[in-house]
Amino acid sequence: MATAKIRSITGWMERAGGPWALVVGGLVIALIALATYFIGRGTPVTVAIAKRGDAAAVVYATGVVEPVYWAKISALQRKRIVEICHCEGATVKRGEVLVRLDDGEERALLVELQARLQRFEDDVVRIRPLVQRNITSQLTLDEKLTQVREYEARIAAQKDRIEDLALKSPIDGVVLRRNGEVGEIAGTEALMWVGQPKPLRIVAEVNEDDIAEVEPGHRALLRHEGHRDGLLDATVERITPKGDPETKTFRVYLALPEKSPLMIGMSVEANIIVDDAKGVVLVPAEAIGNGHVAVVHGRRAVKRPVETGIRGTRLVEIRKGVEEGERVISPYVPGLEDGARVRARPVASE
Repeated sequence: MATAKIRSITGWMERAGGPWALVVGGLVIALIALATYFIGRGTPVTVAIAKRGDAAAVVYATGVVEPVYWAKISALQRKRIVEICHCEGATVKRGEVLVRLDDGEERALLVELQARLQRFEDDVVRIRPLVQRNITSQLTLDEKLTQVREYEARIAAQKDRIEDLALKSPIDGVVLRRNGEVGEIAGTEALMWVGQPKPLRIVAEVNEDDIAEVEPGHRALLRHEGHRDGLLDATVERITPKGDPETKTFRVYLALPEKSPLMIGMSVEANIIVDDAKGVVLVPAEAIGNGHVAVVHGRRAVKRPVETGIRGTRLVEIRKGVEEGERVISPYVPGLEDGARVRARPVASE
């Protein structure tokens, strides 16, 4: 057919005559020949080989390493720091004072309250004999006794306030970090972190759309930029029952093995494995379109419906429709017709 067209154009050139007709005709002939060449070769596509391997469906999360047993030490009032221990890495006991805040005003008020209490107690001592001799009424004595009890309670509360300004370790452990210096005003942020260096865990945040797939016992693979020896293991320990409506995430706790190289405060990425299969046929996820793949047989594309299984981030399990070793077009070409001639490029890297 192409030869007939070329002959027809050649005849037109001879009848029309002239150099311009020859030039135009030559270009048309070249274009037709080029189009015929490419049509004959087929549509260029890239292919991937269906291979057997292990498939895993994962849920992505980010998290931070922290001790299982630890506590923050924070001030209950905005006060100036007058004493703070330089004891990072040191072992401390429960009840040991680590930070002292300025309690000058509180102690001055305590002295005033104690002086008033003393006056009321002296009044009780003076009035009680008078009541026994019916010189003073019982009501007067009762009023003084009420004032004594009131100031005893106020003094006890004031002592508690002073006690609160001496910040103590709530647990036995190691001082993990100190935040603050003498002379600074203690705010709402933690001044000390005390905890036990082992065991450790990951506190991760999982998107609310994925949390239904995560269960205690699931394995997780961790990645940390500073650890270049491969992925690290963890296990889902528990999931908080209430999510955060602002971040739209749920908190998930991942237990770390005893000899994990991760350190407290490190940030990690976690892939929680929610399903897996061994020795299944895998193709690239981009090779699937509308439930079909295109397999290359000879120089033709053959479209097939497929039954998929586990979907990973890059590879998808094929349960039916593709055999191991077959070449599939990747990425899938939506407009490619079944049986179309194709020209396969070098196998796409997987």
